[in-house]
Amino acid sequence: MDEAKYRETRLALHAAGELLIAGPQYRMFGTIRLRSVLGGFGGVRWPVSVVGTDLVSAEWRIPLVGTYREVAAKAGFEPQAPDGVYKDTTGVDLDDPIRVDAAAAAVIADWFALGNSALRCLAPDATAVLWPEHFDLSATLNEVNYGVSPGDDAHPGPYAYVGPWTPRSGEFWNASFGALLPRAEVNAEADLLAFFEEGRVRAAETA
Repeated sequence: MDEAKYRETRLALHAAGELLIAGPQYRMFGTIRLRSVLGGFGGVRWPVSVVGTDLVSAEWRIPLVGTYREVAAKAGFEPQAPDGVYKDTTGVDLDDPIRVDAAAAAVIADWFALGNSALRCLAPDATAVLWPEHFDLSATLNEVNYGVSPGDDAHPGPYAYVGPWTPRSGEFWNASFGALLPRAEVNAEADLLAFFEEGRVRAAETA
């Protein structure tokens, strides 16, 4: 995977989640929460999703080509960021061009799907949420966040994490926010679940 294309796609999909789903959903239903869906991610209340390189609803499927404003116009709604909900937005403008690579989009969708499955095993009674602020999928148990991210400025590639609300110390806690496991070290759902389970045990030991 070309690193530059991956970063570009990650930002474009993050912005699509923010401007084309979370913002309009917040305007209509008062929630910014997103969720993992087959092939991508979508709203929890508003039935619009990004699947692969398309914006999708029950009535239409529109390629993510052009600007965010142009794609929304084709779908018949007004795009916007979830104003006032969080400060750390993507910084992407509605008139910026969308640049999405299909292969990179598939990597991100697959990572969210794998994370969602592992989180369901870890916490069957919890609902994993894809948060548009940081574009990560997570669930919280006993003041500890468990989740997967497609990457960020500090860690460009996909990774899993365990993030206690109260900092812990020890060899397991290898990141400023807790513990991090790169996607390259996850060969199957069992590997991801084992990381989450170890995080749960170690967080309880050092609480």
